[in-house]
Amino acid sequence: MLNIGEELVASYLEYIKGCEFVQKNLYTPDTQGEIDVVAINLKEKKVYICEVAIHLTTGLRYMKATKQNNVEKLTDKFSKDIEYGQKYLRDYEQHYMLWSPVIKKSKDTSINCQARDIEQIGKNIKQKYNIDIEFVINDAFHEALQALRAYARKETKELKCPVLRLLQIEETLGRHLKINTTA
Repeated sequence: MLNIGEELVASYLEYIKGCEFVQKNLYTPDTQGEIDVVAINLKEKKVYICEVAIHLTTGLRYMKATKQNNVEKLTDKFSKDIEYGQKYLRDYEQHYMLWSPVIKKSKDTSINCQARDIEQIGKNIKQKYNIDIEFVINDAFHEALQALRAYARKETKELKCPVLRLLQIEETLGRHLKINTTA
C-alpha cells in the first residue's frame, strides 16, 4: 500500500538529493523492524537513512499503553538504523533523518512536549553514537515539499512517482488556468 509520507521522502531524496537507489520499508536482517526510507547517492558516496512520522492531527505521537512514548520509540528506531548503517553502509557518508510535518511546541512545563521530545531524541543519539539526527520537521518539511513542487513545475516529462505526478499535474493545471483566465 502506498504510504504518502514515505513516497514524499523517497521522492525528495531521488529528485532533489540525486539518489540513484531508493528503498522504502527496508527490513533489517539483524534486528526485527524496518527502516522507512534508505537512499544512496553513488556519485557523492552519501546514504540517507530516514524515519517518517506523518501524524497530522496529533503531531508526533507514539504511545505505549496510555503514555506518550516518542523519545523511547524513536531513540530505539534510530539506534537500530545507525547500527544497520554502520554495519552495512560504512563506506558512505551517513545522514540520519526524521521527517515529520507537525511537531507541536507546548509549554516547557507540559508533561508532553513534542519539541522537547525531538531535542531529547537528538541528545540521546548524540550521546550514544556521536551522530546528529537531521530533523526535517515543520518549516524544513514545508521547504522540502516546496522543492518537490518546484521540481515538478519545471519537469515536462511524465514523472513516474505518483506523488510527483500529482504535483506536476497541479502545477501544470495552475499555469494553464492562469494563462486561460488572463487571455
